[in-house]
Amino acid sequence: MDKLFDSFSGCPNCIPADLLISPSVLQYWEEKAKAYGPGISGALFGGGWWFWVDACAASHTQVPFVQYLPGIVATLALIMINAIRRDELEEYDPFDEGVFCRSRFWLFISYVVSFASVVGAVWVLLGHYALNPDVPTVWPGIAGLFQVTLILGSALLFWVARTPSSESSYSGYGAF
Repeated sequence: MDKLFDSFSGCPNCIPADLLISPSVLQYWEEKAKAYGPGISGALFGGGWWFWVDACAASHTQVPFVQYLPGIVATLALIMINAIRRDELEEYDPFDEGVFCRSRFWLFISYVVSFASVVGAVWVLLGHYALNPDVPTVWPGIAGLFQVTLILGSALLFWVARTPSSESSYSGYGAF
């Protein structure tokens, strides 16, 4: 966990993360995150899609395919975020042939895709449901926003909590 907070040490005017988070919380996270993090992440992902399926099933009209796209893009962002190993982002080696820069660029693109899915969900909510007086219910728009939020929360939790598999030669976080 210390590696996660080492990135803040380069900022002389920043408050160290150790002062912001209680040591007991950090210790609990280190003990329980590996065990419960992937399960909670999967529950968040399933809950996000459950909201969307419920909204589509309860809708009195057929939901257009365009309104499915924010959830699909958020799922793509989940895959993109978790395609990066955390060890590729932690240490900079000037002789690594660009792995450090490629990893950071891929993570940046992943975050752009994830924020695009949030913007798409808000656009669907406002453009098709909230500002349209002809629509009988706004539940599909709200469920789409819940879906995207839960999927992206799942992506971040899984990226932080994942551990290597037993057949992996890597002993740190982030490898499968």
